[in-house]
Amino acid sequence: MIYIIMISLSFLIFSVMTGLKASSSSSSLSSLRILTKDCNQTGLDNYRVSNCSDMEKIPRMKASTGPEWDSVQIKISKDGSTPVVNVAWKLRGDGSLRAIRGSEINIRDENTNQSVCEQINFSVKNMENSKEERWTFSLDVVVEPTHTYTVTLFHFPEPDIGHYRIVNQTPVPGCKDPRIKNSQLCQENGSLWIPRIAAAFTEKKDSIIVEFDSAEYSESYLVSIQSGSVNCSKLVNKENRTRLNVTLECVSSRLSQYEVTIQPYFIGCKNNCESAKKNITRSQSSRSIKICLGTMLIFVGVLVYLLQKASHKAAPVTPASADKQQPEVFQVQERKRVLVIYSLDHLLYKNIVLKFSAFLAAKCGTDVVVDLLDSTRLGILGSIQWLEWHKEQIERSSDKILILCSRGVQAKWRAMCGGKQVFLREDALSPIGDTLTPSLTLLTPYFIRSASFEKYIVAYFDDVCSEEDIPLPFKITVRYKLMKQFEEVFFRILNTEKHEPGRVKQINGLSEDKYHECPSGGALKDAVEAFRKYQLQHPYWFQEELLERSELEDLEATEECDEQKIRITDHLACVFNSVQLISDMEIQNSVVTINETKIQLAEMHEMGSTLEFNSHAVQGIQLL
Repeated sequence: MIYIIMISLSFLIFSVMTGLKASSSSSSLSSLRILTKDCNQTGLDNYRVSNCSDMEKIPRMKASTGPEWDSVQIKISKDGSTPVVNVAWKLRGDGSLRAIRGSEINIRDENTNQSVCEQINFSVKNMENSKEERWTFSLDVVVEPTHTYTVTLFHFPEPDIGHYRIVNQTPVPGCKDPRIKNSQLCQENGSLWIPRIAAAFTEKKDSIIVEFDSAEYSESYLVSIQSGSVNCSKLVNKENRTRLNVTLECVSSRLSQYEVTIQPYFIGCKNNCESAKKNITRSQSSRSIKICLGTMLIFVGVLVYLLQKASHKAAPVTPASADKQQPEVFQVQERKRVLVIYSLDHLLYKNIVLKFSAFLAAKCGTDVVVDLLDSTRLGILGSIQWLEWHKEQIERSSDKILILCSRGVQAKWRAMCGGKQVFLREDALSPIGDTLTPSLTLLTPYFIRSASFEKYIVAYFDDVCSEEDIPLPFKITVRYKLMKQFEEVFFRILNTEKHEPGRVKQINGLSEDKYHECPSGGALKDAVEAFRKYQLQHPYWFQEELLERSELEDLEATEECDEQKIRITDHLACVFNSVQLISDMEIQNSVVTINETKIQLAEMHEMGSTLEFNSHAVQGIQLL
């Protein structure tokens, strides 16, 4: 009996071992294989393909040099069934190729440690093939997605010392990669499946209906929902349907969010296929919505009651208090100074700047500092020193720096930041040149400090300029449109607020529809309108004002002639006389109380002059 049992046990063990061996043998049949084995070409001698075997080695001096990689590409096989790696190599174009008796290629799967090897026997006599190109060989190797392969290639016979082998390691992507996702192998693993999951709660709120699209190579799907301790699933078969639905009845009223999971069973990946997931949220019940709406109505009712009660307790508004809400005329108590920074974009724009300066001086009683009117001192000190001196004077006082933005300001700022250099015609014609660039260089570091914001005012004439003309650093503060918001600008110059609790200040004659009623304001409006019309007639006016370096040198040479100097001096003198005439007319016609106000030409030289507006004793100015 014991003997029979021992024999039976031995037979069982043998059967198990045989089965394991057979199973192991069948599992060792890897998909790794060389698909293309015919590398024969016209001009090759002794061509044949064989399995790899040990080859004798020869002295290094007689051996050929190694091959060169041409390309290693991942693609789909010609029949579309599987991903492949296409390996291509070239023979070196030297005399040693006549010693070549063939190439050996070895491909190893780093994930399974399985490999395939092949020897291609051939010999060549000519340096190039029949197409007069270097000899090139290629073959396709069947591979698995997400595996990494090492390809080793060399010519034989090999040298007895060292070697000329070349090695390439190629990782193959997953089936979602567009290079291989359309292969049949990847489709059988679900590469093209787009489930388009849709889920919704039923009217009773105790179950969920899940819908999704099926795929070609999966007949069954496991649909599951999970939320906290709730977890249920149901298996559904395709049955030739393209859109499937299933109802799951394990929903808890205490839970509001669920995760829906769909597990497919493709014929390739079987139980290890990638699942699709989607989160759904239960909407609030109508009862909860009614409670929320009721609570909100109660809250609003209580709030209205409290507001009415507070309004009854408030003091009645008397006519006197109502008058305080009306704009009241503000009286200027102190004369201010403003430094104007701008770009000489065009002759008409320069005229706008000068007329604007005259308006500030004549109508607003402001001391205006403009580089064109201080050319002598600027020429002696230089742009940076002149600006530094005025900046220090303003920092020690409550005066302001007004930056007028335009196309030229933006273009020169971009040039400072590494853009194309900008040379404007008016800068070349001006005796003081371009003062904006040094102004930006000096003032920008101070401007970006929050403590300096009150010293700087950024504005632009919106009829001839736009918001896009403002450099990026200046956009961190308030930007004013001239002349629509000039009254706000002037309050900034006066260092006072227009709006205060209980009252609104106003200065007569400075609003958009009133400023041009005075002579200096009318001249300013005419200058703006002239430039606006010019821009409409010449859409590319700014590009026309840009000079190339050769044109710039010609203009600089022309500037040296006396006739040009006389023309510029006469033009400035005419402007200064106009400013003085306009100021005298306004002082006579306006209701302004001034003990002594005068426009003084401090310096008038050959190339420019200094125009200063001073008031030695101002009791009170009311601008109407």
